[in-house]
Amino acid sequence: MTTSSPNESTQNPLFKKIEQSRRRPTTTSDSYIALAHGSGGKAMRDLIEDIFVSNFDNSFLSQLEDQATFDFKNFTKHGDRLAFTTDSYVISPLFFPGGNIGELAVHGTVNDLAVSGAKPLYLSCGMIIEAGFPTDSLRKIVKSMKRAADEAGVKIVTGDTKVVHRGAADQLFINTAGVGVIPSGISMSAQKIQVGDSIIVNGYLGDHGAAILLARKELDIQAEIESDTQALNGLVDTILDVCMEVRAMRDVTRGGLATVLNEFAMSSKVGIRLFEKKLPVREKVSAVCEILGLDPLYFANEGKLVTVVPPDKADTVLKAMQSHPAGIDSAIVGEVFAPPSGSLGLVCLKNKFDTERVIDMLTGDQLPRIC
Repeated sequence: MTTSSPNESTQNPLFKKIEQSRRRPTTTSDSYIALAHGSGGKAMRDLIEDIFVSNFDNSFLSQLEDQATFDFKNFTKHGDRLAFTTDSYVISPLFFPGGNIGELAVHGTVNDLAVSGAKPLYLSCGMIIEAGFPTDSLRKIVKSMKRAADEAGVKIVTGDTKVVHRGAADQLFINTAGVGVIPSGISMSAQKIQVGDSIIVNGYLGDHGAAILLARKELDIQAEIESDTQALNGLVDTILDVCMEVRAMRDVTRGGLATVLNEFAMSSKVGIRLFEKKLPVREKVSAVCEILGLDPLYFANEGKLVTVVPPDKADTVLKAMQSHPAGIDSAIVGEVFAPPSGSLGLVCLKNKFDTERVIDMLTGDQLPRIC
């Protein structure tokens, strides 16, 4: 029996062809995603390296392990507690005025971390792609995720890709999970809200919900409205720099401002009064809502937060927020009051005629698939 030496094996034409294939730059030449791109083989590796690794490009991801590993000092230098969150994005359409599903997936998870007071650090990215999805569209979405992550100062360090049969998903679903660190001394909770506190939002409400509604082109309404999708961690840092005593903070997404404030009121068993004249809502958004019988207080946002602060800090916080690009249009829109005896918490709106009505939590879907 004869065997080939290692040197003889390397001269084998088949061996050389395999090595050349492995060493060449891995690119995806296919115009559409196929089931093979999720099979775990070479097509999948080419897709991952060409679209994901080349764009996200950091030392954690480039190892191509099943997990990202970190030194604890990466966390402890920022604070003493970890914040961890996850969210899935199934918006339709995938591309809309002001953004797309990719940057939305980054902004949403960054913001969920930021409103806890945490410094967002690392994200994961899981994608479920329907076979037949255009590769160029995927590339655009991933590039936008990279830009959004860079602007927010976070790294996408691990991920997963699944390809499903046509009809098993609506083009593309994205899941992002995020890890951040909460600095010492920061402790926010809806249960800490007190009577007399002020309610502040960082700008116009309902832009995202209105933009998505019009982008579907199911209604014969012409209006140029862009989504407000943006990262808010820089704004949160600005707030905490001038007021460590923030009672509570939340990003205002599905269910709108009305739903978030009802959650606040029930957690602390207080009353929250909004002033209609102070609510920042664009005329175009108000017009769309009026035509369709909808309420901008329930419209989704993807770049807005609401914060509750002690009354003696309200003006200071407002001024600081207005100095930041993400808070130029910030406004004090409400106050916390003592509710009737036995109340589990309520939210009411004082209109321009000084009469009040109760604002309840959203009980159904005002808009489907908005994030």
